[in-house]
Amino acid sequence: MKIDIEKFGLRDVPVDPDTVFTFPEGLAGFAHCRRFKIFHEEGKPTVFWLQSLDETTVTFPIVAPELLDLEYEIELSDADGALLDLTRPEDAAVVIIVYRDAPEGGTIAANTRSPIILNLKNRRGIQKVLQEVHPTLLYRAR
Repeated sequence: MKIDIEKFGLRDVPVDPDTVFTFPEGLAGFAHCRRFKIFHEEGKPTVFWLQSLDETTVTFPIVAPELLDLEYEIELSDADGALLDLTRPEDAAVVIIVYRDAPEGGTIAANTRSPIILNLKNRRGIQKVLQEVHPTLLYRAR
């Protein structure tokens, strides 16, 4: 399989089907986008990109919450667990979408209310829309 990644002007990028994440319900506002590839730019391993394989214009920058000094404790419903086919908590990873709050280079913000939960073992994912968010802020002494 090959895709074009319009955001970076890349054409015919090979994608190993075994590395594709499936989101059974898509993402908020993008229910039609269910297959995604995660990658990062060479030399920039802290920000990853969640690239839709169903609509190549849809790309989201994602980071681990720890990079923003956030920690989550998320309770998944039985339905969430079934969508993820998650049997072991250690197979799960949490990432959050980041964005610029102004089109012309504003500050970077994060969507802390809708983290993405990934089952790293079987490559399934969901976006968990949280009703209440109480992230723990970590303060690091320097």
